[in-house]
Amino acid sequence: MKRFTIILGVAFALSACNARITPPQISIPSEYSYAEQTITDSLGIDFAWWEYFGDSTLNDLIMRSIANNRNLLVAASRIEQARIELGNVRSNYLPSFAFGLSAEGSYTKATRIEQQYQIAPTMSWEVPLFGALRHSRRAAYAELCATKWAFRGVMLSLTTEVATSYFTLLQYRSSLEVARNTYRLREISAALMDSMYRYGFVSAVERQQAYSLADAAAVDIPTYERAVVETAAALSTLMGEYPLDSIIESPSALHADRLPPEIPVGLPSALLERRPDVLEAYYGVEQAAAKVNIARVARFPSLSLTASGGVLSSTIKGLTSSNPFSWSAAAKLLQPLYAFGHLKRGELSAREGYYQAVKQYEQSILQAFADVSEALSQISTYRREVERYGAMLESDRRVYELAKALYRSGMNSYTDLVDAERTLYDSQMSYAEVRAQQYIAYVALFKALGGGW
Repeated sequence: MKRFTIILGVAFALSACNARITPPQISIPSEYSYAEQTITDSLGIDFAWWEYFGDSTLNDLIMRSIANNRNLLVAASRIEQARIELGNVRSNYLPSFAFGLSAEGSYTKATRIEQQYQIAPTMSWEVPLFGALRHSRRAAYAELCATKWAFRGVMLSLTTEVATSYFTLLQYRSSLEVARNTYRLREISAALMDSMYRYGFVSAVERQQAYSLADAAAVDIPTYERAVVETAAALSTLMGEYPLDSIIESPSALHADRLPPEIPVGLPSALLERRPDVLEAYYGVEQAAAKVNIARVARFPSLSLTASGGVLSSTIKGLTSSNPFSWSAAAKLLQPLYAFGHLKRGELSAREGYYQAVKQYEQSILQAFADVSEALSQISTYRREVERYGAMLESDRRVYELAKALYRSGMNSYTDLVDAERTLYDSQMSYAEVRAQQYIAYVALFKALGGGW
């Protein structure tokens, strides 16, 4: 619980890294493509986006993954590491102090044993000329902010991966249930056809078709059993736990009424302030700009001040007596003159790094809008696809019932009944798959929008 509290504290306590974003100039669209049946405002989605699905099992799985996932804990540790590094850089603004205590002894025939004891405190300070330390602090602060947004990116990827795996697991369980029920019914039908064959009521072909239908469903059972176990194991790993049967046996299912009716996508201009990868790239630009200034200032003079003092005595007791205190101070101004182009090339290299960071930032923006458009398109198309698959499933179910009734009345062949049953089985499997993909499309949209912060 303590780790969970720490992680959520890191996720919310980032206001210092949110404000005053002045990115490189790049044009953004005024609206999203395929943004039908969405809410466009300045609010956006909530932090706990997964609660839009209204699934208590999903909520529990995600909260457990946030508390225990090892990759997320590593990302949180990196934030602390970057914060410590920033503290180190800030400490460079202040002088450093040291304290020395020395004892020395020598022997000659003339003087016999001579002893010297000294207490010598020292102070040194590099004067921050030309903003050298300021630029170093700026680079360290940008790295800290980038690390925080990288943490958010890891959390967003984790939560969306958990949701995707969960909905995929529900699809496999639904398909497994269809395969088992179908196999059970077909096995009964095959046994009945076998009895009818022995009494001469059906042909050998019809009898074999019945067994073939049962075998077709039987083949799918181990396939989906394996998929269920593998997906549940992957889900447990994301939660930082060992595989649990309770995940496989969860009573949850995919229901149409649990889909978010409206998606608060927010304004396109707000996307740049919500996407963790975009903000991480932005602070990468900030850090690269600071490194350019650091490399530039390295070509300017540097000034350092040192001071030392102490007490010297031939006895330990004399260190605390009235011996005079001596001191010295020095100032050193150092101007780089010629380093065979080393400093100049360092600045040029830093400028290339800044150029790369800017282009990576621009690419992250383009990718962000592409992700949103793709997710909105998936939601729009999967919505229609689910409706049509649902209608097709009902039609195939009616066709099967009619074919069964006609066969029993002797007005239809068994081959027609077999075809109708195969079509119905395929429709059930396809409907389960497309329903899961519809859920996953919503997850993809929440991820594309930055998850809500």
